[in-house]
Amino acid sequence: MRRFLLLLAAAVCIASPVLAKSRVKDIAVLQSARDNQLVGYGLVVGLQGTGDGLRNAPFTEQSMRSMLDNLGIATAGGRARLKNIAAVIVTANLPAFVRQGSRIDVSVSSLGDATSLGGGQLIMTPLRGADGEIYAVAQGPVSISGFQAQGAAETVSRGIPTSGRISGGAIVEREVLAEFDAEQALTLQLRNPDFTTVIAVTDAINAYGAKHFGMKPAKEVDSRTIAIRKPQKVSAARFVASIENLMVETDTPARVVLDESTGTVVIGEDVRISQVAISHGTLTVRVSETPTIVQPLPFSRGQTAVEPNTTIDVAETGTQLATVNGTNLQSLIEGLNRLGVGPTDIIAILEAIKSSGAMQAELVVQ
Repeated sequence: MRRFLLLLAAAVCIASPVLAKSRVKDIAVLQSARDNQLVGYGLVVGLQGTGDGLRNAPFTEQSMRSMLDNLGIATAGGRARLKNIAAVIVTANLPAFVRQGSRIDVSVSSLGDATSLGGGQLIMTPLRGADGEIYAVAQGPVSISGFQAQGAAETVSRGIPTSGRISGGAIVEREVLAEFDAEQALTLQLRNPDFTTVIAVTDAINAYGAKHFGMKPAKEVDSRTIAIRKPQKVSAARFVASIENLMVETDTPARVVLDESTGTVVIGEDVRISQVAISHGTLTVRVSETPTIVQPLPFSRGQTAVEPNTTIDVAETGTQLATVNGTNLQSLIEGLNRLGVGPTDIIAILEAIKSSGAMQAELVVQ
């Protein structure tokens, strides 16, 4: 158990060996209930000297002059040298069934060379959909989670100060019509496609429909899609509410996910490895430069010279041989722990096992 905890502390994550039951609403969504992405270009003002350099970001100056012209303020022809304004890209997701006048959250990201958006105010920015129509208008104070402090010889930063959010910062101006109340079949889509899970969800919905409505309303289409016929004498909203809380056992394929940038390893419970012997060593090469200064003899016409002196040390550690037999998840963990290696070495070992054909699982490298 101690070795298992140490492996977790080394950023190796292991999936639960028990098949969990999940609600239908947590593993599937209605096709008609999709979000729509919005994007817009705007200006953030009120920055404390952390805005765009107008010489490096001419589009910021153009946008500022255009905004002032629209407000009836004539601008001089000279070049402005403001540092309290920044050009930004504003993005948002328009949820399904949202109505005119509702508020949605927006994300704000710097487009120029601004160093921070902290304390800034987003000016009225129209948000457009893929069809070019305006669906929302955003405005409000930008909230950021990072900061940056800079001095003459050192800079300290945390997070990303050039990106922020405005909670409820956009007002919906146009609705996206959804045919939820239509009489045609509803389409349910799994978030993670899997044939076993699709069959389980279909059987659960049909069992519920046979008991309460005397019919089997669901039919599987593929590994992701389920077609559902709405029973008579019940609204679509009430019917979906009745089936979305049904409990279903979800299934996942055997998969190993490796993230080489963070050293994270995620091993699924169904991963199996045939018995293999592994020898993994770490080769360390150290190159040291110790140049020697050579002085000429007294009263000679020689010159001071530098004589290079290079020392190379090669050391190899951890070359022990261990057996890994992954008939179940626990034995696989114990076999990897016997090698006494870290997350980076575990990633290399699992990639080599997959190449040898001994791993019966999908290997995903991020």
